[in-house]
Amino acid sequence: MTTNKVTSADGTLIAYELLGSGSSVVVVGGATCDRARMSGVSTELARHHAVVNYDRRGRGESGDTAPYEVAREVEDLAALIADVGGSAALYGHSSGAALVLHALAAGLPVTRAVLHEPPYASADMVAGSREYAASLASLLEAGRHDDALALFFTITGLPSSMVSAWRAEPWWPAVAALAPTLAYDSAVMGHPTGGTVPLDLARAATAPALVLVGGASPDWMLDTDRTLAEAMPAGQLRVLAGEGHVVEPPVLVPVLTEFLSAR
Repeated sequence: MTTNKVTSADGTLIAYELLGSGSSVVVVGGATCDRARMSGVSTELARHHAVVNYDRRGRGESGDTAPYEVAREVEDLAALIADVGGSAALYGHSSGAALVLHALAAGLPVTRAVLHEPPYASADMVAGSREYAASLASLLEAGRHDDALALFFTITGLPSSMVSAWRAEPWWPAVAALAPTLAYDSAVMGHPTGGTVPLDLARAATAPALVLVGGASPDWMLDTDRTLAEAMPAGQLRVLAGEGHVVEPPVLVPVLTEFLSAR
């Protein structure tokens, strides 16, 4: 697969692959995800659309420029959209869905958007979100990338024993190398200020948008994603019965194409 590169507004090179044909859809991964991790859904979706599968800044073959700002990642999306024709749909998963929300609120030329289970905090999780952001920043500043990754996996609800075992797995070093970008996702999610649904962004996101949430996901996830969908002027919520945070491409993609192909 040919790797393309586009220059973002601040000069950072963003790497992407273009798969399939038809109307364009940019796939936006979440924390610890580069385009290799998003290849499954991208390949399946490319049966119906021209799919832009890209490395977010600081990941894979994309560059990075300090200091980080969420606005720079929005500019990355703007550059990608311009490079593939000037308008596109967006699909974002987890914190990638929160980045999609930022792009919509910024007025990028987005035709339709799917926000797949952005993990915004409930009111009783605000203190924990702030604590995570502060602890993550401290670990990264000390260069403790392995510990930062372990912290991230732990706050997602994984048992500490499982995370400890993972640290010995052969894939761990490659993922730990992405640990600095966990701070990017934390900023996108708004963890330093509590991580609740950013209603100001939601109300400014006027493009048709589908918020997906798994029926087997925690109740707080369903509640916060419902709040997000209701706050978006053209938002709607869909619950995927029996599914959790990660949905296999053969189940997910028909839902995506149904919404993205609607007129």
